[in-house]
Amino acid sequence: MGQLGIVGLPRNYEIFYEALTGSNPALSLEVISLGDHPTQEQLDGIGQKFFAQNHGQGIVEQAREILARELEGIAGLLRNERNHIERYGKVLDETSSGLNSRTAMSQELLQKIAGVMSVATASTIDHGKQFASTLGDKTAELETVKSKLEEYKKLADTDPLTHICNRRAFDKRIARIYNDNKGILFSALILADVDRFKDINDRHGHPVGDKILRIIADIFQTSVHSDMFVARTGGEEFALIVEGTTEEATYEIADRIRLLVAQTQFKDIEPGVNCGQVTVSMGVCMASDGESPEDLYAKADRALYRSKLVGRNRVTRYSMIAERPSKNWLLYKKD
Repeated sequence: MGQLGIVGLPRNYEIFYEALTGSNPALSLEVISLGDHPTQEQLDGIGQKFFAQNHGQGIVEQAREILARELEGIAGLLRNERNHIERYGKVLDETSSGLNSRTAMSQELLQKIAGVMSVATASTIDHGKQFASTLGDKTAELETVKSKLEEYKKLADTDPLTHICNRRAFDKRIARIYNDNKGILFSALILADVDRFKDINDRHGHPVGDKILRIIADIFQTSVHSDMFVARTGGEEFALIVEGTTEEATYEIADRIRLLVAQTQFKDIEPGVNCGQVTVSMGVCMASDGESPEDLYAKADRALYRSKLVGRNRVTRYSMIAERPSKNWLLYKKD
């Protein structure tokens, strides 16, 4: 990607990862058609087309429009109620002025005034009841829209295949690491990739491959603490963001997950289908070794690639292959 002049954004990695694995032939053809120097706008277009579940903006905008309409409806109700109350107040003022200007009134006139006041009051009370009922209905409708919006936001951050977080959620989460010194000093990124996954798809078909991804995602999700962030970042790649930990502890977490995957029996994924042992290669990088979210991702990916290169089914720390000392983040201060 660097040779093509492409920014090392996680979403760009997702596109090229899918293209290189060949799991989506249509996507691969579109990437090839971009030539040697694709623009970010072209890549964003491909992402929008092939990873629509990661682009929830349209859903959010639609919900905003619904909310705007509902709020305008409530504003109209409030204006109508205000006008009705003003008219009632005007009746009271006129009646009060009339009473003050007369020293003596006939019984008939007093009865007429009482009748007018009774009708006006009854009308105002009925209108108030109707307003309260309508406002209650509108409030319920707004709550429904709010609930749907929250559901849409969750869906926009969820991988539809494995039901864990997706690349969009990962991009947001990894960016948070560099918001403060504590996040930088005590956070780490683990990247994992299923070994020889293309061979599995070629031999057994994509439905079997999809089921294997679901099983591995479940292993990741259930073998770590609930406060750890797990995502499928594209194709057969997974990511785990660990906070408040040391490099040694992070390595142990990664290696434990690696062993759990290797020990899992991938039998009868479909009737009569035995995939044998499935393994993952992993790369670990501490946030203090990265200059930015993109740099952290790239370095964890380098460690992952080293695991692949030296035999797969292992965990490699970036610090063990780094060509230069890591940045001293103890001296780091945000602008």
